[in-house]
Amino acid sequence: MQELKILSPTAILGYGFPEDSFQKGLEQNPDFIAVDAGSTDPGPHYLGAGVSFTDREAVKRDLKLMIKAGKKLGIPILVGTAGGSGANIHLAWTEDIVEEIAKEENLKLKVALISAEIPKEEILKKYEEGKIGPLPPAGEVSREAIESTSRIVAQMGVEPIMEALDNDVDLVLAGRAFDPTVFAAPCIKAGFPVGLALHMGKILECASIAATPGSGSDCMLGTLKQDCFILETPNPDRKCTVTSIAAHTLYEKNNPYKLYGPGGIIDLEETKFTQLDDRRVKVSGSQFMPSEEYTIKLEGARKIGYRTISIAGTRDPIMIRQIDDILEAVKSMTRRNFSHESTDDYEILFAIYGRDGVMGKLEPNKDMKPHELGIIIEVIARTQELANTICSFTRSSLLHYGYPGRIATAGNLAFRYSPSDIPAGEVYEFSLYHLLTVEDPKEYFPVTLKELG
Repeated sequence: MQELKILSPTAILGYGFPEDSFQKGLEQNPDFIAVDAGSTDPGPHYLGAGVSFTDREAVKRDLKLMIKAGKKLGIPILVGTAGGSGANIHLAWTEDIVEEIAKEENLKLKVALISAEIPKEEILKKYEEGKIGPLPPAGEVSREAIESTSRIVAQMGVEPIMEALDNDVDLVLAGRAFDPTVFAAPCIKAGFPVGLALHMGKILECASIAATPGSGSDCMLGTLKQDCFILETPNPDRKCTVTSIAAHTLYEKNNPYKLYGPGGIIDLEETKFTQLDDRRVKVSGSQFMPSEEYTIKLEGARKIGYRTISIAGTRDPIMIRQIDDILEAVKSMTRRNFSHESTDDYEILFAIYGRDGVMGKLEPNKDMKPHELGIIIEVIARTQELANTICSFTRSSLLHYGYPGRIATAGNLAFRYSPSDIPAGEVYEFSLYHLLTVEDPKEYFPVTLKELG
């Protein structure tokens, strides 16, 4: 085989894509259609709570177009990190959507489902065996962290997906997967270089985000050859440039020349980017360096409480000049008023937008003089009721706090919403973000075959 063509419809399943752009991509006769469906970018809540961060109807719309196209062309569809986080509950959620589509469209689908959730008991066993290590900047994992975790998934490499493709399936639904793998696995299975296949997958998983102008809701086409791959956008309003593709190669990496993944590293030191014409870029030279040990990344989330927030603003220059002292004083007032509650049972947080709400302590512009500030009061507590109570008292205390120099007494804050306090429900944090050493890359990723429709 001289080349393989891969169509990536969108950056995340459910983000959407223009149908005419998708159709132009199909006219190039791709060998398969692949899409990434998840990420840890939205935070730990979705893994811990077992819900998707993408809308069901939006996911169904994208999947329906992809599945119908795949059946028409006789090519497989591959979905990675199903349901957004890739645990069993997310995989089942996506399978239910596929079943619904198959029935509505009168289709028969042979589907391979690949689980990526690992039982807590197995992770505890591996912990005792010393098989779990830190993934910097995370520190060493503890038994308590594992035991308190709601769900644990592992990022699969290409091997389980290649096994699934051995079964001549219409659709592969994978649980948590290393982002490039659903794009790279069919290519590696067909005998193409691993480094080029994974690097191309690294670009395609974000689709036209790597184009200019960039978009997470449009298609990208990759053509893999034995010595290079070529990227282009089916949408004539976008184009790939050396700058846009090279810049995206640096995306989500702490080393510009190394991309770490299951089983090894993509080495980019010899990578070259060449502009073929005004819309296409050729990439060559990327190599794969196998690791001495095969490791997979573990992701786990645990519930730490419940959240309530209140969103307010101020443009009083007297208040703005002393905002840090005011917030600390209000926090102390709340603690004194609820001295019967353990401070271990709740936490009061403030985010100040217009000053350092994005960067926090890392904000480099320390001397800015804003004329207005947005203040988010956030309380995390052991129960929703306690979070509501502490947030309510903190909000009312800040609203009427008599700071030095204040002239008006009607209130210090402007509230955008009524009610001003918003219960936000359960709060999760990542409790596992570590590496597990395995003997078999497919050990924790069983493949199940189903006929749907």
